[in-house]
Amino acid sequence: MGDLGHMFDKYSLLQRLRELSFSEREYWVVGGGAMVLHGFRPQTHDIDLGCSTLLADKLEQQGYVVLRSEDGTRKISYSEDVELFENWIEGTVEIISGVPVVCVDGLVQMKKRLGRKKDLTDIALIEKVRKTGRL
Repeated sequence: MGDLGHMFDKYSLLQRLRELSFSEREYWVVGGGAMVLHGFRPQTHDIDLGCSTLLADKLEQQGYVVLRSEDGTRKISYSEDVELFENWIEGTVEIISGVPVVCVDGLVQMKKRLGRKKDLTDIALIEKVRKTGRL
């Protein structure tokens, strides 16, 4: 988790993403940020992004801290509140308020794969909203 003192709501999240000035073809929002942008949650602590190999290469060349996972893909610590995961995607990407975000189906798939308690809670919340049309 990032710095728990700071929370991103939809507005501050979009603002932060625009500051990053990554090409919208090179990254997409996943995790808690996607939950916020899709309207399932009011806030998130940190911003997880999927990114292309091209952007991962660029960031690695710029000297950002890179960890390789077992499958060889990179996890990049961009700042204390932003992490990027190379080619981490399920489903498709859609644009919300000018920002690329994993689609809801993809978000559910990614959370099923992670399978942590908080992911299962998020999946239950998403399913509930889809059934009832409200939080």
